[in-house]
Amino acid sequence: MKQALPSTSPATGAASEWWRGAAIYQIYPRSFRDSNADGIGDLPGITERLPYVASLGVDAIWVSPFYASPMADFGYDISDYCAVDPIFGTLADFDALVARARELGLKVMIDQVYAHTSDQHPWFAESRASRTNPRADWYVWADPKVDGSPPNNWQSVFGGPSWRWDARRGQYYMHNFLAEQPQLNLHNPDVQQALLDVAKFWLERGVSGFRIDALNFSMHDPELRNNPPAPDDGKARTRPFDFQLQVYNQSHPDIVLFIERLQALIASYPDTFSLAEVGGREAASEMKAFTQGDERLNSAYGFNFLYSEVLTPALVAKALNSWPDTPGTGWPSWAFENHDAPRTLSRWCAPEHIEPFARMKAMLLLSLRGNPILFQGEELGLLQDDVPFELLQDPEAIANWPLTLSRDGVRTPLPWTSQPPGGGFTDGTPWLPLSAQNLSRAVEGREADSASLLHLTRSLLRLRHGSAALCKGACEVVLADEARLVLRRTFEGENLLAVFNIGATEESWPADLSDSGTALAAVNGAAPGTLPAWGALWMIEGDRA
Repeated sequence: MKQALPSTSPATGAASEWWRGAAIYQIYPRSFRDSNADGIGDLPGITERLPYVASLGVDAIWVSPFYASPMADFGYDISDYCAVDPIFGTLADFDALVARARELGLKVMIDQVYAHTSDQHPWFAESRASRTNPRADWYVWADPKVDGSPPNNWQSVFGGPSWRWDARRGQYYMHNFLAEQPQLNLHNPDVQQALLDVAKFWLERGVSGFRIDALNFSMHDPELRNNPPAPDDGKARTRPFDFQLQVYNQSHPDIVLFIERLQALIASYPDTFSLAEVGGREAASEMKAFTQGDERLNSAYGFNFLYSEVLTPALVAKALNSWPDTPGTGWPSWAFENHDAPRTLSRWCAPEHIEPFARMKAMLLLSLRGNPILFQGEELGLLQDDVPFELLQDPEAIANWPLTLSRDGVRTPLPWTSQPPGGGFTDGTPWLPLSAQNLSRAVEGREADSASLLHLTRSLLRLRHGSAALCKGACEVVLADEARLVLRRTFEGENLLAVFNIGATEESWPADLSDSGTALAAVNGAAPGTLPAWGALWMIEGDRA
């Protein structure tokens, strides 16, 4: 990779906005590092390997759920918001993780799940006991229709009606996901306060912010109106959920009032950051609503790239243009893959193009205006694993097999060495198998290869951190045609062009684009004036007069 010294001073913004442009590394605890040989990753394992994460040059880690849980949905069904599940460790282990991260200069973000709990949560046990107890209205309950059927037509994400009959109350309770994940009633101020108390508990323990799961699912229509049918868009429908427009089971306008209460609490602690996950057909408008102004969340990310089948300049341009740099509009974040979405190198390119494509893709993610989120192993070029049915753990995949893409394929353990069966992840039997294809991409081997994607990712993150334009500058889509993408990043006099060929054949340099600038970084043979297949470069722009 060609390098040159940055033309600006390091992009160190105000302490209160360390997050603006920060690179975030997502850790899925079950699959990161197992310290006790039970085959499941844990908090001490994360702490042990934090120096590796810090060496990448990221600013923060986001740790997926590690809370007490029956694990029906692997931690997103929480039975105690303020306890660590024993398979992951203890609260003391969490405190040690935060302390070590602080020593290494890393902020710690954790997941918050406010839309639902586990059906094993004490709140739900009390709520279901009667219609008159103090927590009777903490969850969404409804009487059956006169014929005994559910109160409306709402369908759950994981298949089947969003309602489960409970004989103790003689009512149905709502669940947007698994039946083991009853829906909290966030219209109830007491529920909101209980969740704020949870957030305060973790803020007091030293976390620097939250990634808020499925936030637009957190409030329903109290009138329980039926969802309208979804128009046929030609895409495969593998779940009843796909046949509806989710108008009434989620996205209630009062969500923003809760967000303002939550953000007031978060912002009362110094150097904190709030990030919402927002999916669905109306994600763009909801992300803007959730982050509008100074009283709501700092950032949000959607599914622009997470499930797209192909990467194109048009896709990137559409995503960037949906977040204009205008007063009152929130700050975006971007993820190409995560614990729910398949690995990009298995989605976006042919096997023979994986290595050059991965280099181009790494530079692209770090070129977008906003916060880049790297999922563990993305820096190694890990591929999607094909987990056989008999080894599947993902409840959604098991229920809809084989017509849905298993989330287990992206959740297989991180390989630290190439030695099977544990790959340095565990000395026991891994909870999901490590594949030969990913063992060959293990950290140990990538560290030894100076030309590896791992070393490139470190170099790009270092260069990006030194560029105010890349970290927090404005972004203009200069060109987005069939294969070529040109972005201009600008901040206080620094002008940087990010130029890409998202194609397998050489492309001509854009005719109206000067090639007189200085290359800050380049991959796959790209240079000012030259765009080979999968070529990409960052170029300090010359005189634009």
